[in-house]
Amino acid sequence: MDRVDVPATTEQALAPLRAGFAGELILPGDPSYDSVRQLWNAIFDKRPALIARCRNARDVSAAVTHAKRHAMEVAVRGGGHNAGGSGSSDGGLVIDLSLMNGVTVDPAARRALVGGGATWAEFDGAAQEHGLATPGGVVSATGVGGLTLSGGIGWLRGSYGLSLDNVLAVEIVTADGAVHNANPRDGADLFWAIRGGGGNFGVVTQFEFAVHPVGPEVMLMLPIYRAEDAAPVMKAWRDFMATAPDEIGGSLVEFSTIPEDPAYPREAWNMKVMALAGVWAGPTDEGERAIAPLRRLATPLLDFSGRMRYCEVQKLYDGLFPKGGNRAYFKSMYLDRLDDAAIDEIAPRAADRPSPSSLCSVWFMGGAVGRVDAGATAFGDRSFRWMLSIDALWQKAEDDATNLGWTRGLWNDMQRFSNGRAYLNFAGLPEDGDSLRRSTYGANYARLAEIKARYDPTNLFRLNQNIVPKAAHRG
Repeated sequence: MDRVDVPATTEQALAPLRAGFAGELILPGDPSYDSVRQLWNAIFDKRPALIARCRNARDVSAAVTHAKRHAMEVAVRGGGHNAGGSGSSDGGLVIDLSLMNGVTVDPAARRALVGGGATWAEFDGAAQEHGLATPGGVVSATGVGGLTLSGGIGWLRGSYGLSLDNVLAVEIVTADGAVHNANPRDGADLFWAIRGGGGNFGVVTQFEFAVHPVGPEVMLMLPIYRAEDAAPVMKAWRDFMATAPDEIGGSLVEFSTIPEDPAYPREAWNMKVMALAGVWAGPTDEGERAIAPLRRLATPLLDFSGRMRYCEVQKLYDGLFPKGGNRAYFKSMYLDRLDDAAIDEIAPRAADRPSPSSLCSVWFMGGAVGRVDAGATAFGDRSFRWMLSIDALWQKAEDDATNLGWTRGLWNDMQRFSNGRAYLNFAGLPEDGDSLRRSTYGANYARLAEIKARYDPTNLFRLNQNIVPKAAHRG
């Protein structure tokens, strides 16, 4: 496609894009521009030259074609919950999928068709009408697409794996504007790459997921222990999880601070605590008995365990992550081991967070997650059993250095317990560059770079955890 020198947002340039475009084209100065361009992470205040709110794959193809014709930087935004700010571009074109949020569930086939801009709240709501679900995130406002393409770690992972393990097929628009249907039979290389390779290979406009019997009522595990009891509780939890059934395989420990909220006893406000959180992905009667030992590892300060509707569980964390309400820096690593030395390092430092809004978690990654071969998906090796997630959240720009420094310091110091890999949905800002992606993908990186070269040789889709096309590496 030949480049043209007409400025990309003039009416002359936009005329071919407007023709047949079913969605909305939003320019600076339009009434909705500021609200639509807002990102979840308040660190970023990007001003794109054009926002294309697409309604279908044809709109996405037209937007991709326009961007290439005018050499515009391209950002892709689904749910808009990315902490790294890659869902927008200063002066570029944002392909906004938020209008493509339809969900259709076939309960007999246990399949769901999900638009590329849907959130987990929309997916969960539609699936739960039939008592079905698939592994998703733990914040309902998160986009299905962004979370799934780089993994997807939620409450159901012990029984049903990662979100990407449940993808059966996708519709995807690649950098040449072509619309592909990729599945294990057709476009198998592309289908392999998108399951863990992020948004590197195109814009996924529709997913087909497997869904499973879950809920509508589940057993929530949520005892809250004092921070001073964290180390012994973590060690007991670790030992319990070594032989735990898959149904509780989605559990984690989480350090937080009790907010000044009437939902909590006033005497507990501002106390530093550690919670054991999880959902029993099976009959609630069995779950109540199974999680009982984890509710008495010490004397809980509070205990919110009990039966709850699955959709409500999925919204429990929503209030902690309001759009534009926090500055954020998320880092993660997979741990080779969670021995006593690792716990004795994590517990006091996680409790001593500089911001009370911040969270620090250790996720159990066994069960179905670990039973997928390293080469089966682009996600790669599954031999780890634990993940450390450091989720720094704060409100004031003057506190950036303190919170960034605390997060980075803990992440650096914990590397001695790690295999050098990270969960790329929680990869921080772009400071680690290609080295983190190479170590995370391991043996799969070379194949990903080859597939990238076939479907996006000029690296149009680079605002992500970017895999550089193989030909570009040689240059």
